[in-house]
Amino acid sequence: MMMEAAAPAPVYRTYRRRWLVLIATCALSCSNAMCWLTFAPVADQTARYFHISMDQVNWLSMVYLVVSIPFGFGTTWILDTLGLKTSLILSSWLNLAGCIVQLLSVAFFVPKDSWKFPLLMVGQSFGAFAQPLVLFSPTKVAALWFPEHQRATANMISSMANPLGILFANILSPLLMKDPSSMPVLLGVYIVPAVIACLLTTIGIRETVPPTPPSAGAANSTSEPFFTGIWMLMKNKAYVIMMICFGGGIGIFTAFSALLQQIVCVRGYSNSFAGICGALFIVFGILGAFVIGIYVDRTRNFMETTKINFCITALACIGFALVSRLSGQPFLLAMVCSLFGLFGFSIYPVGMELGVECSYPVGEGTSTGLIFVSGQLQGALFIFFLPTLAQPVTSDGSACQIGVGAALDWTVPTLVLAAVCSLEACCFALFFHTEYKRVSAEGCGENASLLDGVPTE
Repeated sequence: MMMEAAAPAPVYRTYRRRWLVLIATCALSCSNAMCWLTFAPVADQTARYFHISMDQVNWLSMVYLVVSIPFGFGTTWILDTLGLKTSLILSSWLNLAGCIVQLLSVAFFVPKDSWKFPLLMVGQSFGAFAQPLVLFSPTKVAALWFPEHQRATANMISSMANPLGILFANILSPLLMKDPSSMPVLLGVYIVPAVIACLLTTIGIRETVPPTPPSAGAANSTSEPFFTGIWMLMKNKAYVIMMICFGGGIGIFTAFSALLQQIVCVRGYSNSFAGICGALFIVFGILGAFVIGIYVDRTRNFMETTKINFCITALACIGFALVSRLSGQPFLLAMVCSLFGLFGFSIYPVGMELGVECSYPVGEGTSTGLIFVSGQLQGALFIFFLPTLAQPVTSDGSACQIGVGAALDWTVPTLVLAAVCSLEACCFALFFHTEYKRVSAEGCGENASLLDGVPTE
């Protein structure tokens, strides 16, 4: 009796063009973030140019959150069903269309001022539709194109491209817009990265997956049907806790980025200084993410790293709530913003990887997408309700350029934000526990061969 031949060992392979896919994703994410926060660092100047209220200025940021909540569910389906290529190319063209419409809103041939703000909001809405398509992609790019020993680093790089765009917005907007008449220049500059990102994505991303997967996890990246995956996630206690608590952390950082200028200007700090604080928040977050990404790639300590940093982030948030009440303390405020970014923003990519680990074999687009939708929902609630807790001030120390009585004291809102951050950090640290399901699944094929850096073309 003849014995059956043993099944051949799976062969995994990586390709040099994975770096082009990563660069295109980063460029698109960076451009989209710049479009999102174009106006937040110069909120008072924007209100004067378009003759609108500060609440309407906040809606320019909040429309991204509102749109991405319902569209986020569609995005998870697009990513896990139609694929990465379709998602990124669609996002790049929507992002470019949004920038073009924004520029049209300040064109000389727009006959009425009353038409300018609606056109601007339409442009922001196009960018809002583009946002989840690219922000849900980092874990998918890392899983489909990179081997397991590079996944966390690749996810860190593509995830941090979005805060890098926020950094550019915090620096460029105050520099380019010294007075309201500079608005056309501002929007003209911001359309350039959108064009570059669109070209890179459309030309550079030629296929959704490589011919040969780089790991066992990539071979089973979308093993569960979309609706089956959603149902599995809702029954996964660890994932639900992460979706609520870690999503809340995303919402807090979204609100912080959108409202920072309004919070600090009332204490006499200029738009330029608010931009510097926002930049420090991002720079230290990127540095922290780089270090943590390398550490987690080597140790696989996803859960411990996320819990520790989340708790320290809560302390930094409390520190910001207290220091932002003080006038004439620029160094202290800058230091707190730096610590807030170092420990908070830096865990975003690791947290998303942890979400994939606890939800495997559900597709990365679905598991990442629901966490992001939770963050956008909570961020929208923060941006909408926190201003209602602020009190008008009429003191001469305000640097807000929006008229007497229009500036707000943000003491109560920032304390509420710190309380929410502390509550969610404690709940996450105490109740979140999970196995690393994807790592375990890949351990079964650890003897598979890996050919790194050999192209197929």
